Amino acid sequence: MKQTWRWFGPDDPVPLAYAAQAGANGIVTALHHLYHGEAWTAEEVLRRKDEISAAGLEWSVVESIPMHNSIKLRSGPYRQYIGNWIDSMAAIAKAGVKTICYNFMPVVDWVRTDIAWKLPSTGYAVRFDALDFAAYDLFILKRKNADRAHSTERIEAARKRFEQMRPEEIERLERTLIAGLSASESSWNRDTMRAAVAEYDGFTAADLRASLIAFLRDVMPAAEDLGLQLAIHPDDPPWPLYGLPRVVSTADDLRQILKGYDSPANGVTFCVGSLGVREENDLPAMAREFAARTHFVHLRQVRREPDGSFHEAEHLAGSSDMLSILRIILEEERRRFDAGRADREIPMRPDHGHLLGDDIGKPGNAAYSFVGRLKGLAELRGAIHGLQYAMPDLAPPNSLMKGAPDK
Repeated sequence: MKQTWRWFGPDDPVPLAYAAQAGANGIVTALHHLYHGEAWTAEEVLRRKDEISAAGLEWSVVESIPMHNSIKLRSGPYRQYIGNWIDSMAAIAKAGVKTICYNFMPVVDWVRTDIAWKLPSTGYAVRFDALDFAAYDLFILKRKNADRAHSTERIEAARKRFEQMRPEEIERLERTLIAGLSASESSWNRDTMRAAVAEYDGFTAADLRASLIAFLRDVMPAAEDLGLQLAIHPDDPPWPLYGLPRVVSTADDLRQILKGYDSPANGVTFCVGSLGVREENDLPAMAREFAARTHFVHLRQVRREPDGSFHEAEHLAGSSDMLSILRIILEEERRRFDAGRADREIPMRPDHGHLLGDDIGKPGNAAYSFVGRLKGLAELRGAIHGLQYAMPDLAPPNSLMKGAPDK
């Protein structure tokens, strides 16, 4: 696997040199200063590529071109923004980047309620507390018809949780939920959040899925002509929020997306953490089923809790079978190598590291500190080498991983 690193551009507190020190040789980034749906120009894209190349690294994956809300609603100026998306793809192709990760989550993308949840190790993780989220939705945001999205038992428990919250806790929760986490494309206040959600009144999961398939039919022919691969990222968390549908959460969701535009260029970002939040998702089975259409991999773990809460766990010790998933991806890489495919090396990145050591207290992007991701990448690299050592067929020809010595 190609070891990559998420970088948020020149303002990222974790510089490119640190990514190289961690052992990554590829970078995953976007033009984070252009997040309003405008087209990326070739000049801007090449400038970003030159910054990465100057550090001795390769721009491996674009994550991601912003998806204007009108595209999801299929209303208003959505044709203009689809045109901008295609223009951005052309600029990306000109820079030689082949893979684009994107998501189709309406209004909000990845959502957490706590960006500094203390672990038993005394490090910190990002966490989604299901009860805190319900308390916010029902009693702070006071979203119209919010009670329809929560059980009677959850509503009463959320009411008690809300009544115990101090003003500073409410302010912190709201800032975490709607002001925008790392890599979020939008930031809201209470009024604009309610208005954005209201645009989806009556909009069903079937409607959103139809918009997604229509979007793919609009952009995939251009992507194919440009030699690009699109890799949709699963919903995070993979269920409806704020009464909004989400349609990239299960194996059946992925099947419908891939069938909706049946092309090798239309693929998935296999995010172990996002998909692993749903207990019914059989991740090894999904990794095998979608291996041929997996263009990018997010290797992170979550620890699920019975009430729907979860937190980011150790990369090799969460609720999902990471070693089985790694083995399946390595098997797919070997198949691609034997077939002579240009995309035989699948880019992966160690996602959502813990806040550890002297990173604690430093300015940074939530879940994207240096030491936690350094640790995660080292663990994953060790697991990959261990699998290839024990099973030499998983290593590409001429690899240094020759297998265990004969006894």
